[in-house]
Amino acid sequence: MAYATTNPYTGEVVKTFPDATDADVASAIEKAHVAFLGWRETSFAQRAQVMQKAADLLRRNEESCARLLTLEMGKLLGEAKAEVELSARIFEYYAQKAEALLAPEKLPVADPAEGEAVLVCEPLGVLLAIEPWNFPYYQIARIIAPQLSAGNTMLLKHASNVPQSAALFEALMLEAGLPAGAFQNLYATRSQIEMILNDPRVHGVALTGSEGAGATIAAQAGKALKKSTMELGGADAFVVLADADLEKTVKWAVFGRHWNGGQVCVSSKRMIIVDQLYDAFLEKYKAGVAALRAGDPLDPETTLAPLSSQGAADEVKEKIREAVGHGATATEVGPAVPNQGAFVQPTILTDLGDDNPARYWEFFGPVSMLFRAKDEDDAVRIANDSPFGLGGSVFTSDVKHGAEVAKRISTGMVFVNHPTMVKADLPFGGIRRSGYGRELLGLGIKEFVNHKLIDVVDIDAPF
Repeated sequence: MAYATTNPYTGEVVKTFPDATDADVASAIEKAHVAFLGWRETSFAQRAQVMQKAADLLRRNEESCARLLTLEMGKLLGEAKAEVELSARIFEYYAQKAEALLAPEKLPVADPAEGEAVLVCEPLGVLLAIEPWNFPYYQIARIIAPQLSAGNTMLLKHASNVPQSAALFEALMLEAGLPAGAFQNLYATRSQIEMILNDPRVHGVALTGSEGAGATIAAQAGKALKKSTMELGGADAFVVLADADLEKTVKWAVFGRHWNGGQVCVSSKRMIIVDQLYDAFLEKYKAGVAALRAGDPLDPETTLAPLSSQGAADEVKEKIREAVGHGATATEVGPAVPNQGAFVQPTILTDLGDDNPARYWEFFGPVSMLFRAKDEDDAVRIANDSPFGLGGSVFTSDVKHGAEVAKRISTGMVFVNHPTMVKADLPFGGIRRSGYGRELLGLGIKEFVNHKLIDVVDIDAPF
């Protein structure tokens, strides 16, 4: 698997880590199971103390935590600090809300005189989280904060290029007061994932990653009859209606496509503009993208980050070539990006005909696909012409109408006058090839609990 920290800006291999052995994996599962037997008996108040302490530690160490993100995957330092704060807010959210979210629910019964029915939420046990590199802390926080708060314990298999970020979180949770074994980072191999899922003490898996990884892990979990949630790829539509405020819309479009180097599943990857605004939008959008400054992600003046690795950059460039080979027009925008670092020149793809397979791809980098829509109905049609169904956005001066248009877009999330965003107090998830299940809020915390019915019946009740 080659777990290693490689600086995407310099190409330097900073540190390498050995893969876990099968014995390491077996030991981790046993520790997690033993920890569960005690952790499930703790009160919500005790769990909340740990979650709040984790939030406090992240904020106290914001600078060092953020710099590690920049070192490992190239994130702009300002964006890395924002990720640290977002992760802290997630822990804080569950410290404050977990008990209420999992409160017993009294069910209405036909004849209350016959008894009382209640649904209670109980933790399942050991869970596996498989997470990607693009938001190394946020991806961990959004699964472990709710699941630890519910009383489960967690094993983490993180991406191979962010091993130190993964290890930092294990140390963080121990310092926050989590019992040993309740959250463990494993430098596991792909073959060991099936070994973990086949263990009867492991009760589910949450994956955030590619379609291919999702299909593989979902199949393994299904074969083992284990619950799974899948947060996969996306190609979010950025729909611009005729009455949109063009200046403000373009600014959001540039941000929505290029934050985190364009390596976001909910990036605004497909710009769909009604005909009467298309030409003006394209001109202003080019100018906005051209103003981005590629460079050292630690430099506060840098506004365009390198990609996470040279391999990732090469893959995006190859996809651009293939799109052009199928008839698309590729326009490189802005000053040339530096030779040093895993950079991709910001590129706008147009003329993506119905027969061009690239219109259905996810470009994980600074590549924008622009579509001219005849009218609003055509814009909705193009938005829904995608195998993905994660997020999307609608820009208009009439927000009430924008909400109506949002209802017509077939995704898990739609925002009006804002690119798809991630927050501690909003649910996250999609449909179709973007996966299934939800993260965060009450939806996320209930994904891996036993919804147990307790029905107290009058012994004299009729059959």
